[in-house]
Amino acid sequence: MKSHHVVMWSGGITSWATARHVIQTHGAASTTLLFADTNAEDPDLHRFNREASAQLGLPITRVTDPRERDPWQVFQDASWLGNTRIAQCSHALKQDPCRAWLTANTDPTDTMLYVGIDWTETHRMPAIAKGWAPWTVEAPLTRAPYLDKRDLLAELETLGIRRPRLYRLGFEHNNCGGSCVKGGQAQWLRLLEVFPDRYAKAEAHEARMRIKLGDVAILRDRTGGTTKPLTLAELRRRAEQQHADQPSLLDHLDWGGCGCFTEADAA
Repeated sequence: MKSHHVVMWSGGITSWATARHVIQTHGAASTTLLFADTNAEDPDLHRFNREASAQLGLPITRVTDPRERDPWQVFQDASWLGNTRIAQCSHALKQDPCRAWLTANTDPTDTMLYVGIDWTETHRMPAIAKGWAPWTVEAPLTRAPYLDKRDLLAELETLGIRRPRLYRLGFEHNNCGGSCVKGGQAQWLRLLEVFPDRYAKAEAHEARMRIKLGDVAILRDRTGGTTKPLTLAELRRRAEQQHADQPSLLDHLDWGGCGCFTEADAA
């Protein structure tokens, strides 16, 4: 039996539910909520963190990049634009700070890590386990009862905690202020609609990286049977020019996903 339990806290609903389970099972005294701040989060995420911390009766331990970089600074330093397949920001801003804290504060033989993936994402567990070795990893939400995010958000609000703003605005994930580079077209179109200033900032960053690196983009265009880069500028133009009587060039179902604990990122 492990004596130290560390929940990898993202500020999302599944990390809250995971933390609740771990605290109920093992107690607050042996649990740590470890939050890696990307310095690009929606301000309301920090409000949620405070309220959730109070409700759980446990402080959140914040770690961050030693240089306080955000994802765009990471991409600039790496000379590589993060995208739906590879996002160095996950490694630099989440995994590295968390691993540094774990190395300094825990014994892998006596510490269990917990991640907030649910029963729809069990295929991710082998890569997550490999990426966090030598620590052992569990994902309580992959087991019964099989609750989805809607169930968990409803439970949260019965406790008097308002759901994070990005969820209220229709985003699938509460990370990086809605502009996660692993998100798909649906996420970016939603960002364009509700936070056009954030979209414009991301579009400008991408444009600067293209000057430096050539024909690269965060998104991919698969129309016509071939895959090619799809810039945020082009996605915005398509959204602005779309007419009801035209075949859609936009994928409103492609939300992508948060993959900050995948094998590729942790390698």
